[in-house]
Amino acid sequence: MDEEPSLNIPSLLTLAVVSYFVIRWFMNRDGSAGTGGGRSRARGVVDPAQVEQISQMFPQLSTRDIMWDLQRNGGNVAATTERILTGRGLEMPPPSFQPQVAIPRPTAQPTAASTATAKVEGQDLISRYNLQEKANVEDTVSAQTGSSGWSQNKEERQRLLQKRRDDMILAARKKMIQKQQGTAQ
Repeated sequence: MDEEPSLNIPSLLTLAVVSYFVIRWFMNRDGSAGTGGGRSRARGVVDPAQVEQISQMFPQLSTRDIMWDLQRNGGNVAATTERILTGRGLEMPPPSFQPQVAIPRPTAQPTAASTATAKVEGQDLISRYNLQEKANVEDTVSAQTGSSGWSQNKEERQRLLQKRRDDMILAARKKMIQKQQGTAQ
């Protein structure tokens, strides 16, 4: 009965699985855990593109608050956005928090302004959707086709949705013209 203990197949498989998870835990602990995109980043440094993305969606928030939340959740933009949208808001960073990356606001705004002016100069909704002839007619009466329900025909649904879109664009244009005439008087 002096047999040596031997390794059998179940114990080898258990050893392999445990080793895999231990190595994986060590690799993710100080690397790319929770960055969302799988990119590794240094601890405490926030990606400026992520901060800019959230600040464009929610301009009322300060970049310092956004940086603090992104640093706390490992750079997960979806988690920060979800926290804002559910109404929980972002926590105030402690006074000792000094962001590692400062977003250059002056360079970001001229590019946004230049793209906005390029859109305005390039094409408006009236020309994009070929509504010039409808816009020229002063009294556009939106005639309903009689079916207020959802059609089973795909082409009919598409036609109705395009007509609604056109009507909304023309109504917004009419309101804008009335508002401009009201401020001019």
